[in-house]
Amino acid sequence: MELLVSAINLEEAKEAVKGGADILDVKNPKEGSLGANFPWVIREISDYAENMIISTTIGDVPYKPGTVSLAALGSAVSGSNYVKVGLYGPKNYDEAVDVMNAVTKTIHDYDDSITVVACGYADAYKVGSVESVQIPEVAHDTGCDIAMLDTYVKDGHRLTDHLNKNQLKDFVDKSHDYNLKVALAGSVNEGDVQLLEDINCDIMGVRGCVCTGGDRDKGTINQELVRKLKDTFN
Repeated sequence: MELLVSAINLEEAKEAVKGGADILDVKNPKEGSLGANFPWVIREISDYAENMIISTTIGDVPYKPGTVSLAALGSAVSGSNYVKVGLYGPKNYDEAVDVMNAVTKTIHDYDDSITVVACGYADAYKVGSVESVQIPEVAHDTGCDIAMLDTYVKDGHRLTDHLNKNQLKDFVDKSHDYNLKVALAGSVNEGDVQLLEDINCDIMGVRGCVCTGGDRDKGTINQELVRKLKDTFN
């Protein structure tokens, strides 16, 4: 399993790299669960960590395929290897497919080596987004590379508060049947590593648990916390 760490600036990215992160994710928590950061921040981090995978969130997006595909292109041009789309606005499979078809066409026309990530929410039932169980099918049917789950509402509830181990395993198994990788996030921490490894998750995504004070919004990434987490991986 690989460790993805979400940084908000170059200083945090350096801490994540020193701590042993496998994937550097660039996001802006002030704008939401998968809040988009600025192109110049993405470029700065990409230039610094040119030999690492750079993942970028483009937002908890609306059901506006044109707008979202343009944002995805901006992410790619800025130096991203992975483009992550938070499917917040799409309310069902058909709307999610509209958005992701636009994104994959845009990205693959620009550079077909870039990985596209369709991200749903384990708490989609709370916010009216496309159901989490449909994300693997959406990702497969639109030519994505990774199916991901996060949590939209950051209120202390975690991924495993919304979906139990069997449900998460079903998500992973279905995605793997479609030849997709799986990334799981949503306030996961050291105590979740064994569970995620047991269900064969490919990528664990974190921020809060490797920030000072355990706070994704007010804390900053600390290399020792990243290293401590990474050391628990088999």
